[in-house]
Amino acid sequence: MASRLLPAFAALVLLAASSSAPPAAEATLHPVDYLALQAVRRALSDLPGSRFFASWDFTGDPCLFAGVSCSSDGRVTTLALGDPRAGAPGLAGTFPSAAIATLPALTSLSLVPGRVTGSLSPAVTALPALRFLALAGNLLSGDLPAAFAPALRTVDLSKNGFTGRVPPSLLQLRDLRTLVLSHNALSGEIPRAVRSPLLHLDLRSNRLSGGVPPLPGTLVYLSLAGNRLSGPVGGVLRRLPRLSFLDLGRNWFSGEVPGEVFAFSRIGYLQLRKNAFSGELRPAGRVPPGATVDLSHNSLSGRVPPELATAGAVYLNGNRFAGEVPREVAAAAEAGRMRVLFLQDNFLTGIAVGGVPASAAVCAHWNCVAPPPAVVAACPAKGGRGRRRPQTQCRARAG
Repeated sequence: MASRLLPAFAALVLLAASSSAPPAAEATLHPVDYLALQAVRRALSDLPGSRFFASWDFTGDPCLFAGVSCSSDGRVTTLALGDPRAGAPGLAGTFPSAAIATLPALTSLSLVPGRVTGSLSPAVTALPALRFLALAGNLLSGDLPAAFAPALRTVDLSKNGFTGRVPPSLLQLRDLRTLVLSHNALSGEIPRAVRSPLLHLDLRSNRLSGGVPPLPGTLVYLSLAGNRLSGPVGGVLRRLPRLSFLDLGRNWFSGEVPGEVFAFSRIGYLQLRKNAFSGELRPAGRVPPGATVDLSHNSLSGRVPPELATAGAVYLNGNRFAGEVPREVAAAAEAGRMRVLFLQDNFLTGIAVGGVPASAAVCAHWNCVAPPPAVVAACPAKGGRGRRRPQTQCRARAG
């Protein structure tokens, strides 16, 4: 798991470095910061294969240690713990909250994925100068602190064992742009007042429940997948026209899918699978070329919209669609412009898809008409094979 996290982590570290003050060429480290770095070194160690702490020789200048940057007045401003290169092992030990909390000039704190345990103290998250906090992919646990530094722009605490609720104060920060709390065990509702000008919000794979509050129109990336969230979301989604990535899969959302989301000019990934969405699809316009649209395993009905023909991958399986597949959609699959078209387990009565290129996957079994031979041949094993829904089910549906 750690190796998969490292490329993204390295990008975050580069982002933090670009926004931090440049290190001084010569600096005498403040005694308090010197003691703090010694405590950090005692608390943490390299996992086998890592040599991150090899340069931490306290007979030399600590401002030249790997992962450490200092200001001209000898205060630690950056602490990037561990080797961020892909495939490099991380660190082990107990997170040194008490020591790090004594670094008042710290603007950037990061920890590569590893085996670091412990809790996260509010004395760390509320450090006055802190702008970048990334501790993803470790074994940290406990509740998230209630207090956070007002200057924070990026917070990534994903892939740990944090419990409790999402702190309301975190979503009030005026400069926060990126918040990633995915893959923890957070519960309760999403705070109702979200005032941070977020671009990226990732809360997937937790235990969150309730509805989705109004979210900032600045969002470009939104993932709430794999929770226990419920209720309609149309009113929220209509106000997010800048979205390029939307994943609400594996929740209990209901009601209609707002037609506006299909026509968002930047949307490239629309994932609403495994919910309880119902009603007909009425896209407000054509989907951006090449986009992925996954509406599988809901209770959607009516006709397959022709506006989906411009998508690169369409998953409509496991719904209640009826009628014929639009000619525009069939033509896109035949031409290979649509690389995936999954229509199985619906009530379709016309699937006029001819020859399909080898690069495309088209499935349409378990409908009210047998799929054409070309579609049967283009359906991978995971999509099932050319079975037809019993006519008793189709007549009951028509009645």
